[in-house]
Amino acid sequence: MLRLSKKADYALIAMKHLALMAGQGASASAREIAELYDVPIELLAKVLQRLVRSGLLESHQGTRGGYQLARPAERISVADVIQAVDGPLRVTACSTDDEECDQFEKCSVRDPLWRIKERILKTLESSTLAEIAAEGFGDPSVHTAVLVQSR
Repeated sequence: MLRLSKKADYALIAMKHLALMAGQGASASAREIAELYDVPIELLAKVLQRLVRSGLLESHQGTRGGYQLARPAERISVADVIQAVDGPLRVTACSTDDEECDQFEKCSVRDPLWRIKERILKTLESSTLAEIAAEGFGDPSVHTAVLVQSR
């Protein structure tokens, strides 16, 4: 089963939140995001720092500081976010350069699985943060809290 890590989940939650706030030019702190979505502040702070290092977020110090998107949400793919926190997408334990695997030469599913991985990656690359932000919220109270915070 292909499954995102908790870090990737939290990264996408935070990035969606910041995309929604981007229109007002507002920023949000790690603490604000963590409290709003009930995620662990320590882990979220580490995830946000990875997103800063990867160039997807900007971090500003001071009373009006916090995190903001480094570029428009339309130019940030879901793949960008996932790979920034989890590294390259992998569907199998082996990789293209893992000839140390005992089954490397005899494996009959390696190549088809790599092609599937490429299709998944292309889908994630063609899905943008703006599309995710346009989906809205499942819980109306969270939506109200974001609107209140962004004012």
